[in-house]
Amino acid sequence: MLNKVVIFGVGLIGGSFARSLKKAGAVGSVVGMGRSAASLKRAQELGIIDVIGVADAGGGGCTMAEALDGADLVLLAAPVAQTEAILAALAPHLQPGTVVTDAGSTKCDVVASARRALGGKLAQFVPGHPIAGRETNGPEAAIDDLYVGKKVVLTALEENAAVDVERVAAAWRACDAIIHRLTPLEHDKVFAAVSHLPHLLAYALVDDIANKPHADLLFQYAASGFRDFTRIAGSSPEMWRDISLANRSALLTELDAYLAQLTGLRARLAAGDGAGLERVYSNAQHARHQWITAIEAAEAPPSQDKAD
Repeated sequence: MLNKVVIFGVGLIGGSFARSLKKAGAVGSVVGMGRSAASLKRAQELGIIDVIGVADAGGGGCTMAEALDGADLVLLAAPVAQTEAILAALAPHLQPGTVVTDAGSTKCDVVASARRALGGKLAQFVPGHPIAGRETNGPEAAIDDLYVGKKVVLTALEENAAVDVERVAAAWRACDAIIHRLTPLEHDKVFAAVSHLPHLLAYALVDDIANKPHADLLFQYAASGFRDFTRIAGSSPEMWRDISLANRSALLTELDAYLAQLTGLRARLAAGDGAGLERVYSNAQHARHQWITAIEAAEAPPSQDKAD
């Protein structure tokens, strides 16, 4: 049971975390912090948070010191580019016994920000990343079952105490999530390939279509395949701008590999190499079927941690 949880960013990710903890009876009080007073007020009206805290936007509510006083856990669910500024602002008020974690989609940059902002209090920061989401934003998007059966990757630091890592893990387990563990570097390489690159590609395709002189005609005939492939292009541009830049090195490596794949496919297509195209398509189909089967066959209980 967490007595008090402070959440920076009460939209889909942070708001769903609050709703999930409340549904599980795992938290006493939730304080919401953020840039938008209107969003915080709406989150309070929806019952996502109990108390509004004063952050960048100012306005009524408790101060940063009051928000952090007696807090068991702090979650940063804001865009990753804001991480260092938020940590620097809370650092003077961070008390012994309070654990800070985040929900950022990149980890090496977040850890570097934490080292600069927290200094001697770095051990109280346990980096994390819930692998869940939707293409909606704001407090209205928050749901209490977003994390059920979903992975949460913890990229614990050498400085972290085991009991602090466990507090973060236990909070996510209360949301019925499954804990996985990677290093920050492993995390960023993995998600550059399976998350960040797909988002870049989806945005690029929709932008390409939208900029064509006959875009209206093209969108008129775009059907379920186009919808499925481009679904993630409905996500927050600000968030994905920050993620792309934060994981630039790993993302460039994956993008270069994909460009090479496209060049190979173009050569086969230009040469009329049907057999070559079919080999690529068949390999992709087989790999995807295996992946889907593995997901459907997974029966690990939410309380079980996974070491990758």
